[in-house]
Amino acid sequence: MSRFIQLHLLTTYPPSNPNRDDLGRPKTARFGNAERMRISSQALKRAVRISDAFRKGLDGNLGERTQRLGRIVMEYLRQQGADEQKALEIARQIAEVFGKLKKEKDANPADIEQLAFISPEEKRFALELAEKALAGEELPDKKELAKRILRRADGAADIAMFGRMLADNPDYNREAAVQIAHAITTNQVHVEDDYYTAVDDLKAPSEDAGAGFIGELGFGSGVFYIYACINRDLLGDNLDGDEELANAAIAALVEALATSSPDGKKNSFAHGGRAEYIMAEKGDQQPRTLAGAFLQPVRDQDLMNASVQRLEQFREEMDKAYGQCADEIATMHVGHSGTLDDIKAFCTS
Repeated sequence: MSRFIQLHLLTTYPPSNPNRDDLGRPKTARFGNAERMRISSQALKRAVRISDAFRKGLDGNLGERTQRLGRIVMEYLRQQGADEQKALEIARQIAEVFGKLKKEKDANPADIEQLAFISPEEKRFALELAEKALAGEELPDKKELAKRILRRADGAADIAMFGRMLADNPDYNREAAVQIAHAITTNQVHVEDDYYTAVDDLKAPSEDAGAGFIGELGFGSGVFYIYACINRDLLGDNLDGDEELANAAIAALVEALATSSPDGKKNSFAHGGRAEYIMAEKGDQQPRTLAGAFLQPVRDQDLMNASVQRLEQFREEMDKAYGQCADEIATMHVGHSGTLDDIKAFCTS
């Protein structure tokens, strides 16, 4: 079975602002000395993780990224009859395994300072140990407690794919089996500003005719190139050798990348779209992005088809220069050939 699966997607975004910068404008990047709209890797991963396709496809095998495990432990112990102080004491000992604790005078002293990815199995072990502590069993020191709770591999598919870092327990870090690049438009983009107003419905006609609110909102549009690479061997290792779950994770990831988008200003622009072109590759060769196909911005009235042609041509040119860069390839092009199910089957076979 091939070690690497590479995904190249082209998705149209109409006028929208799916991923905002610190000023509230669409994120951008200069590429090929031209401004492009950009969607960060983090925003894409978040969109994947919360998508229906991902959650339904991996139900029961998803972790939680949170600071609040200690609160969960406290609530569980209170349900078992613990008083507030005892529940907090145990919860802080358990939560500290995942990161630095907030100060005791904090509004939520059972929380940790960082977000930590916690698998269902680790959460279960944490609650079991907390219950034993409530029954009178002494909890071990922090190092031993980590051994009893943390796992280097288990059934949390999202942690297996996107990795995690535990600063205080680096032995239980997980290297991400999936890399997702920042998405950029194949075309040059000029971010525009929408000047808008809101009217007070209860304002009487006798009052001034001015708006109740005035605002500005940046937006842009284009065809985004999205690239992802799956290290299948590492994914299997992170899932403790569960090949069936690894295939389910790959299929869920493919569908989520093709059908989900970040939620930034989605109510204002309704920019939800689906990939119109997907190229999937399998092989043991060193992975490579095909973003270089768009160093020169695509300028064409038929922007999608021109982007597809540019991508396929660049892939062929890379193969001519370096030799075959992947052993197998499958494509889906809306209105031309292939289906999403075909791509999922190809990636999991």
